[in-house]
Parts: sequence; C-alpha cells; structure tokens
Amino acid sequence: MRVVLVVVALLLTGCGSGATSAAPQYNAADVMFLQMLIPQNEQGIEIVRLAAGRPVPASLKELAKAIELTQQTEVADMRRWLHDWDQPETMDMNPQAHAGHGGMKMTSPDLVGALRAVPDGEFTRRFLDVLTGQQQGAVELARTENGPAGGVNAQARDLARRVIESRTGEVKQLLNTKT
Repeated sequence: MRVVLVVVALLLTGCGSGATSAAPQYNAADVMFLQMLIPQNEQGIEIVRLAAGRPVPASLKELAKAIELTQQTEVADMRRWLHDWDQPETMDMNPQAHAGHGGMKMTSPDLVGALRAVPDGEFTRRFLDVLTGQQQGAVELARTENGPAGGVNAQARDLARRVIESRTGEVKQLLNTKT
C-alpha cells in the first residue's frame, strides 16, 4: 500500500522515472515577438491618433479609434506577460538580433513625421497608405511567432493569431475606404 501511495504521489507531481518535465512557459521567440510588437503597436497608436483631428471619413475615424483601443490593450497585456516572465520590455537594439523575425516591421519615423505635415486634402490617401503598411508589418511579425521556429507560449501564440486576423481585416477595410 505504501509503495502505491509513493507511485501515485510521484505521478501526481510529475516526478519519477518516465515522467516528462513541463513544457517551458515561454521561449526566446515569445519574448522577441512581444518586445518587437510593443513598439510596433505603439507606433500604430501614434499613427491612428493622427486621424482624430483631420477631415477623414467617419468610418475611417471609427476604425482608427478601434485600432487604438485594441493595440493599447495588446500593449498592456504584452507588458504584463514580459513582467511576469521577468523579461525586459525593450529588445536588443542590434538589428541583426531580429533577423529570425524578419527584422523590425516599423514604419519609417520620417514617413510618420511627414504624415503629420500633409495638408488635409491629401491626408486621407496618405494616412491609408501609411496605416496599411503598418498593419501589414504587424501581420508579418505575428506570422513569425506562429511559424516553425516561433514561440511556445499559448497566450503569445493566440495574440499572434488574433493580430493576423484583425490586422488582415483592417487592411481590407483600409483598402476599401474611399478617398
């Protein structure tokens, strides 16, 4: 009876011969994905906020606000996960460090700055171009998380799936927006 209790206890705790250790909660790919998506999202938020004071179609203002709220929530979640994993929020600034993720998918800061100065009559068309590129960059980044060399964390992989779905849908909406 005592041997049975020891065996049961070992099985319940995952110890003993033949027991496998628990899968890691996250890996380096998960960390890199989050560290790269945070600034990508922050830049996306910066871009969509530019539409607030501009004469753009109401549907585009609504989409921009939805993108802002979604990406703010995602940033908060990603920061919390990195904190819980005791990992830094910021990534290695060496561009070669991100080669496995296809490099940074950020919109050129010069392009974002130029968008601020675009006259109202040209803003909608240029905004659509910049935001479409930004959202496509997020999709490319998310695909690396769910790819063969990607992450193992279920939450990060689910976030990547949601980013792919939502940003792809947003790009379709952006491409169908009348200027």
